[in-house]
Amino acid sequence: MILNHQKITYPLLITAIISSSLLATPEKGLANSIIQLRGDVETLYTDIKENKQRYNSQMKSLSMQITDSEAQINRKTTSIKLAQKELENVKVKIQETSSGNTEIKPLVLNALEILEKSIKEGIPFMVQQRVSDLHKIKNDLNQNLITNEKALSLTWASYDDTIRVTKEIGLFKQQIDFNGKNVLAQIAKLGSVALFFSTPTNEVGYVVKENAQYKYKHITNPEDIEKIVTLFDALQKQIRTGYFELPNALVLQGSK
Repeated sequence: MILNHQKITYPLLITAIISSSLLATPEKGLANSIIQLRGDVETLYTDIKENKQRYNSQMKSLSMQITDSEAQINRKTTSIKLAQKELENVKVKIQETSSGNTEIKPLVLNALEILEKSIKEGIPFMVQQRVSDLHKIKNDLNQNLITNEKALSLTWASYDDTIRVTKEIGLFKQQIDFNGKNVLAQIAKLGSVALFFSTPTNEVGYVVKENAQYKYKHITNPEDIEKIVTLFDALQKQIRTGYFELPNALVLQGSK
């Protein structure tokens, strides 16, 4: 009887141990999950806190920038108002100073018109820039930004510059209308007599005036090309005197 009782007891004990182990395993996994979730929550809370601090710092920085920009705008606005007021005062002073020489103004304006016409009809050298300078004198005079005497002085200087251009020999760069395109070319100017050009693609030629229009004539003859290249080389070396054989490139060639 004792032996039979022991055989029944062992299976029951093993079953109890296995059941206890199965019950303990889910509880341990649940505890680990709770710990991990708590860690994740703390990490998220830390990130939120850091992002909030970063956002507050950015907002503070932007607020300071806005305040600084508004201050700069106010300073600029004040500066513009002061400049405009000063400009008005200068205009009044100029008008008062020039009131005794009102007869000079129409003479100056007429002289500027004559000079502008002369520049446009003359050799096509820096025409746009030179005419723009004359327009500035005229506009400043009409807006009372300069006195009549100052305008007369500037006009006289412009006439001197025009005379200098008619005598000047040298190399320059300017935009030309070559084959229907605006090209920045090197210019060899011989006073007001002749003007040769060389494009960035090494095409050469000279200016002629036909039917009151200036044209940039392209040269393809090898002998004439060599003559023009020799001229450019000499001017590049600051050689402005001597004997040069050149193509027939007088500005008035072919004029009617």
